[in-house]
Amino acid sequence: MNWQPYIKDFQYYLQIERGLSKNSIDNYILDVEKLEGYLTQHQISISPVHISQETVQDFIYATSKTINPRSQARLISGLKSFFNYLIFEDYRQDNPLELIESPRLGRKLPDTLSVEDIDRLIAAIDLSTPEGERNRALLETLYSCGLRVSELTSLKISDLFFEEGFIKITGKGNKQRFVPISTLTQKYINFYRNDIRCHLNIQKGHEDTLFLNRRGKELTRAMIFTIIKDLAKKINLNKTISPHTFRHSFATHLLENGADLRAIQMMLGHESITTTEIYMHLDRKHLNEVLKKFHPRSGS
Repeated sequence: MNWQPYIKDFQYYLQIERGLSKNSIDNYILDVEKLEGYLTQHQISISPVHISQETVQDFIYATSKTINPRSQARLISGLKSFFNYLIFEDYRQDNPLELIESPRLGRKLPDTLSVEDIDRLIAAIDLSTPEGERNRALLETLYSCGLRVSELTSLKISDLFFEEGFIKITGKGNKQRFVPISTLTQKYINFYRNDIRCHLNIQKGHEDTLFLNRRGKELTRAMIFTIIKDLAKKINLNKTISPHTFRHSFATHLLENGADLRAIQMMLGHESITTTEIYMHLDRKHLNEVLKKFHPRSGS
C-alpha cells in the first residue's frame, strides 16, 4: 500500500500551514517513514487510513527495543501529529496512537559553560585569519543573544537594528522576535562586515546573509558545531558542548545575575514560560538571595 501521497500532503501541511523549519519537517516525515518501513518489512499491506491501533502498538513495541525513551517519545509524538492531520483532512475518524502513552522522561537539565570557559573558548580563536574574525563575531552573537544555531546561520544583515540596539530573529514556526544586542557584539559584527565579509565572492541568494563561509554561502549547522568542538579541543575543555550550550549559558548567566524569568523567556523565544523554568534549578544561591532580598521575614 502506497503511503507516499499521504506523507507528501502531510509534508506540505507542515511547511505551509504550520510554517515549520526544514529540520522539523524532516524529523516528522522520518517518523512516518519508519512506520511505513516496518509495514513493508513485515509484509503488511495497509494504508494510513485503515491501519489499526494494534498494528501501531506492535510497531512502537518493536522500536522500543532499539531506541532510547527520549527518541521513542519523539517518535510517538511525530506519529500522533501525522494521524491528527489525517483526521483534520477527513481521511480517518480516530488516531490509532490516542491510547498509546509516551515513556515518562526525567527532565534533562541543560549543560552550561562558565563565563570563564566562554572567555577561554573565544580567546582561543585564531584572529590572524579571516575565518577567525568571523568565528569571534558569530560566537559572541550566539552567546550574547542566546540564539538557536538555525537562527544564527539564517541571520540577515537586514535583521540588524544596531541604532536601536536590537536584532530581529526568525525562530521556530517563522515567529519573529527582537533580541537586544550589546555594543561589544555590535563592534565585532561591524568589524567582520566591513573588513572581512566585503572581500568575499558572495554567491547569488546570499547577499543579505550575515555569516558566510569562504565560498560566499550561508554557513551550515554542521560547520558551527565543528568550530565549537575544535575550540573546545584546543583549550582541553573536558565537556561535550554544542551551539545550544551557548544558548543555555546565556539564559543561566542572566538568571544568576538577577534577570527576570519572563524577560529571559522573551529573549529565548520560548512559547511557554514552563520551558524557561528549567533554568531555575541552576543557581540555588540566586534563589536564596531572592528570598533574603524580598521576603518580609528574611531579616529576622
